[in-house]
Amino acid sequence: MEPVLSPRGRRARRAATVVLAVGALVLLAACAAGPNPGVDTSAIGGQGPYGFWWGLWQGMILPVTFFVSLFTDSVSIYEVHNNGNWYDVGYVIGISLVFGGPLGARRARH
Repeated sequence: MEPVLSPRGRRARRAATVVLAVGALVLLAACAAGPNPGVDTSAIGGQGPYGFWWGLWQGMILPVTFFVSLFTDSVSIYEVHNNGNWYDVGYVIGISLVFGGPLGARRARH
């Protein structure tokens, strides 16, 4: 059985719930991505913007790239000179292949 709350206790619980909900929304809003000024611009070296296949490749090599990026400023885990959504789709698919695709399914069976 649940304890019976007084009207004051219900208001306090409701206020706490509202405060937590607003705090969660503020936290999520702070994590929202901003615009990418490098979209559809040429990369250094004159190469055009990176597309789906480069996104797929760079998503697949993310673990290695992340480790290297900890020790050097010339390597980043995401290419900002991309063609937009198609690069992002390839990047997410590449990450999912490494972390949740066939390798993740194999680990789940054992």
